[in-house]
Amino acid sequence: MQISCRKEGVGMKYVITISREFGSGGHAIGKMLAEKLGIPFYDKELLSEAAKHSGLCEDLFVRHDETYSNSLLYSLVMGNYTPTSDGRMVSNNMPLNHKVFLAQFETIKTLAKEPCVIVGRCADYVLKDQNNVLDFFIVGNIIDKKKRILERYDIEKDKVEDFIRKTDKRRAGYYNYYTDMKWGEAKNYDLCLNSSKTGIEGAVDIIMKYIEQKDAK
Repeated sequence: MQISCRKEGVGMKYVITISREFGSGGHAIGKMLAEKLGIPFYDKELLSEAAKHSGLCEDLFVRHDETYSNSLLYSLVMGNYTPTSDGRMVSNNMPLNHKVFLAQFETIKTLAKEPCVIVGRCADYVLKDQNNVLDFFIVGNIIDKKKRILERYDIEKDKVEDFIRKTDKRRAGYYNYYTDMKWGEAKNYDLCLNSSKTGIEGAVDIIMKYIEQKDAK
């Protein structure tokens, strides 16, 4: 399926969030979409932005990326000190995972002042009250997801399905823990797309057509 060429100005007023199953191609879809629309793209880049804006060590955002812990022991051990970007340990009363989430929350809000594409990290929830936001969820069939993951990661073939399952469980747990919505529930998104049915370019094409329809209203 060919991606339709962008008409001048189409989609330039929107912030687009991409939620995705692991291995479904959400990153590739989001990046291609941003390129077609001529707007910034944030996936892992969001972690660097959050570190820069918050003053926290970037490694914290990498280690806690779409991960949560609500254990009392974790809060007691990690909650009293936060490493900053210059290596200092600053005392605080907030558990570290909450501090990292809030830093990402504020960064997403800042980035969303301009049109962009943001992948994951509860961006659809963070921006739910912003009128110019379009939310998409990408799924895929297990065979295609396994193939894509094996191409990207150095992992044993007989362990990839378990890797996918655990990653999706972690993402769902993170989303459900920090929001009042359910990860992957269709009613939370403008469109849910199966990349195994559409292909990467086909998914982008469908989203572009949806944006054009929104612009036409």
